[in-house]
This record gives sequence, C-alpha cells and structure tokens, in this order.
Amino acid sequence: MIRQVLPELLDHLPADDPEAIRSRRDLRVINFLMGNERWIVRQARRLAPASITELGAGEGMLSGELAAIAPVESYDLAPRPTTLVPRVTWHQGDLFAASPVNGDLLVANLFLHHFEGESMKGLARWCAGFQSLCFVEPLRTPGALRLGAGMLPFVNRITRHDMLVSIRAGFLPGELPQLLELDPGKWHVREQSTWRGGIRVVAWRA
Repeated sequence: MIRQVLPELLDHLPADDPEAIRSRRDLRVINFLMGNERWIVRQARRLAPASITELGAGEGMLSGELAAIAPVESYDLAPRPTTLVPRVTWHQGDLFAASPVNGDLLVANLFLHHFEGESMKGLARWCAGFQSLCFVEPLRTPGALRLGAGMLPFVNRITRHDMLVSIRAGFLPGELPQLLELDPGKWHVREQSTWRGGIRVVAWRA
C-alpha cells in the first residue's frame, strides 16, 4: 500500500460540534481497544524520564496519566482541557510555528501520520532535541484496513471517514525511523507491529 496523506474531517470541526464530540468518544474507544495509551505509559515508566513532552495531546487524557510519572508539556491546536491536572503545561497553537524544544521523553499517539514532506522534517527537528521517543501510529496494511472496516457500523460519520484515511496515511516497519532521521549510529530503535492495527516505536540515544 502506497502511503497517502489526506485531510481528516475531525481536524476541521469546531471542538464543540456534536459530531466532533461523538468522534472523540469513538477515538477513546479505539485507543482503548488498540492499547495505545497503556503501552506509552508503560514505556514512560520504564524509561523513567525527568520530563515528558506530548505532541498532538488532544483531550489531554494521556498527558494526565503521564503527569503521574514526570512533569508534562503538551502541544495541541485545541485549548487546554478544563479537567487537566495542574502538573501539565499546555501550549495551544501550531506546532510548526513554535521552535522545537529540548527535553527528556517525546511522545505522540496517532498524531504523526497526519504529516509528510516538510512537516515530517519539522517533526524530525523536534525529535533531535530529546533523549528518548515513544510513538504509536496506524499500521498501513490491508489487515489493518479490514479491522478498521469491521468497526465502521459502530462509529459516527466522521470516524468512519477518518479511520480509513488514518490507516492509509500510517506507516510500515522501518519508515518512521527513516522519516524522522533517526541515525542508527545515534539512536537505538525498537519497533513492534500489533494485530490490533498499530505500529509502536520506542527510541533512545545510543
């Protein structure tokens, strides 16, 4: 499958739109079924970082869990969630309009697949300032598409569109380290694809 990055409907809806609210609920269920956030939290505990930065933090649920491990800096276009714990510092705005920062652990959950080309190079510059990385993204395979199609009757119109778009924009093993310019001489990289349709990448400095 050739990688194809197309606009997702949820990204262009107001946060309080009823369809956006329902789609975010769908995403919480999908994240739970895929085990994404649980895996990221386990990796963060194992890495024991002094600080954590999350890109594309969305509703802030993962940031809130990670805040029990270390102080968290979160970046998203959306405003700070009202229920977010104080230990999370929220940065609202365009990630690529901000200067990349340095830190200990950089995480992202179902976020990197939105980007290609120069934007991916911008993400590589963010990665360069961190000691370890932890990402979960869609696995771009026919099997993942079949799994996604099986959920279509149970999700709303926005999610039905965005889920398949996300999978087609996802990654195969080896692609993310290359796109993020993780030099094998400078980084240890471990990748794992799951039957649930995800690809998990953890990297740390050599």
